[in-house]
Amino acid sequence: MIVFITAADLLSPSYVHFEPLLVAAPAITASFAGPWFTAAVAVIALAAELFINVENDFRITPDEQSGLIGSAVVSTFIVLFTLVRSRQLTQARTVATAVQNALLQPVPSRLGPLALASAYLAAEAEARIGGDVYAAAHTRDVTRLIIGDVRGKGLPAISEAVSLLGAFRELARRHAGLPELVADLEDSLSFNQAQAEASDPGRPETAESFVTAAVLDIPDAEPTVTVVNCGHPPPLLLRGGRVIPLDTGQPALPLGLGTLLAQNHVPWTFPFEAGDLLLLYTDGAIEARDAAGAFYPLADRVAAWTDEEPSALLDRICRDLLAHVGGRLGDDAALIAVRRLPDPAT
Repeated sequence: MIVFITAADLLSPSYVHFEPLLVAAPAITASFAGPWFTAAVAVIALAAELFINVENDFRITPDEQSGLIGSAVVSTFIVLFTLVRSRQLTQARTVATAVQNALLQPVPSRLGPLALASAYLAAEAEARIGGDVYAAAHTRDVTRLIIGDVRGKGLPAISEAVSLLGAFRELARRHAGLPELVADLEDSLSFNQAQAEASDPGRPETAESFVTAAVLDIPDAEPTVTVVNCGHPPPLLLRGGRVIPLDTGQPALPLGLGTLLAQNHVPWTFPFEAGDLLLLYTDGAIEARDAAGAFYPLADRVAAWTDEEPSALLDRICRDLLAHVGGRLGDDAALIAVRRLPDPAT
């Protein structure tokens, strides 16, 4: 813009003046850049305006001096505005990061006989919070995990995520049975949805919200994992170069839809032996498309990484997934990796 305006002014008749338009350059820059880059553009624009005046008249008239001073004042206010906005955005990001850390606490690296790791990839570059959730809790003899994907985006999805995680952290230590835990999660989510709908009946997101989720129990003393699947992609068991989906047959309805149809949350138990690795994920990881429209082949990719430790496995998946989509996801993706460690006694 600066080059175009400068050229247009120099090539126009002497009575046509375009140099006042140069102040638009820092004004537009302020809409997408920070204060330092905006200030640099403002300086270049002022230099171009000074060059035009000197080139046209070989001197600077009082009117041109007034124009330069006016442009300098406007540019200064633009830079100051950008500086204030930048500080406000920094504060907002800090608050959002704190909220996300409270909402999505990274799973502990060790729970009982298990080594764990978690990862979260946001679809939006500036996003800090989304609708994908995960959590882990350890009772006296079992580790409980949940991973879920809230329908929709934005504040309604965040509200559902907060409700679900709060209920899980509260209920996970109270129930002996996994079906009872899932049933109470369903009741808690349905109650919160009813409360939200009553307070804002005109909001369609409230009436149509639900959460796909997988809830798991991993006993300390038994080489098994028990899964209740509520409409979620099945966990993957990685063992000796093989990838085994923990298929639970017809899954239950997603959480939040249980009031539509009476159902039992049937637990399915699978072997989970020392050295095995369990991968939990949301559909953002398997529905990510490349430029040709091909889905990310998660099961095929992780088959070569079954010997990796949980944190290293998730690092590989995240890098490979972002490379597959060209650096930007279309939906958030959350992952948990769990390895059962060998018994020290053996």
